[in-house]
Amino acid sequence: MYPPLIVVVGPTAVGKTATAVRLCGDFPGEIISADSRQVYRGLDIGTAKATPEEQAFAVHHLIDVVDPDQVLGLAGYQEMAYAAINDVLSRNRVPFLVGGTGQWVKGVVEGWGVPRVPPDYALRAELEAEAERAGPQALYTRLAEVDPDSAAKIDYRNVRRVIRALEVYLKTEVPVSQHRRAQPPSYRILQVGLTMSREMLYARVDARVERMLEKGLLAEARRLVNQGYGLDLPAMSGLGYRQIGQHLAGEIGLDEAIRLIKKETRRFIRQQYNWFRLDDPAVHWFDVSGDFYDGLYEMVDGFLAAADAMS
Repeated sequence: MYPPLIVVVGPTAVGKTATAVRLCGDFPGEIISADSRQVYRGLDIGTAKATPEEQAFAVHHLIDVVDPDQVLGLAGYQEMAYAAINDVLSRNRVPFLVGGTGQWVKGVVEGWGVPRVPPDYALRAELEAEAERAGPQALYTRLAEVDPDSAAKIDYRNVRRVIRALEVYLKTEVPVSQHRRAQPPSYRILQVGLTMSREMLYARVDARVERMLEKGLLAEARRLVNQGYGLDLPAMSGLGYRQIGQHLAGEIGLDEAIRLIKKETRRFIRQQYNWFRLDDPAVHWFDVSGDFYDGLYEMVDGFLAAADAMS
């Protein structure tokens, strides 16, 4: 009998962390974060990390694991997530994989094969120069000759993805499509999703951005810059930090930065719903604008009871 893994997904600001913490109070669980921004140390307010009180109440894994000038990709995250899940299971506790980074959640749940090929920046520069010289279609044609399966899934105009696929092939002589063959993990998985009307969600986003400013987002971003973390780093390009960074650089006023944070967060939510589709039969959706928790509790309780009965 496979051990249990409970996955809690949904868009930003919907209340995933609070709900998961509550579940950990009702079941012997620990949280494995699946948020590509919360992995960075020092990026606390703008990433809406679990509060110290929440982290004291429920053990959280994969928060604050890399510095802002480091990069943690899907392959590295996937490896760390499986290790954390297995650690929680080894102590007879329930792992809750919680987050809104769709690629990371899917990579763990579906067992994506991820090319463990570090970036070769010199090779990338050569391929970028080739794309500029001969055009993106020429580079795409080159990819199609060596990896037609990957090429069929990539728009030729997406030069960055074409280059990455070519990079993997040129470094390993194995098409990236073969690297990426999925091997589902040996867990019995329950996926639950939290949602609410778009209008209510956008209102929550606006209120949360205002709270972030009140808590000191501006000072947090300034401190990170003063510590030497450039605004061009991937960590600093996330929602909130990018716009506040533009303000600190004198490019826009604070009011405009706040407006852009709210606007871009709404756009990000729309992208998240492309990853976490409401019609996905693998995800059991709960509208959190009403009394949803009792139904969620019963589903999780039944799932774990069935797992115990079959073990």
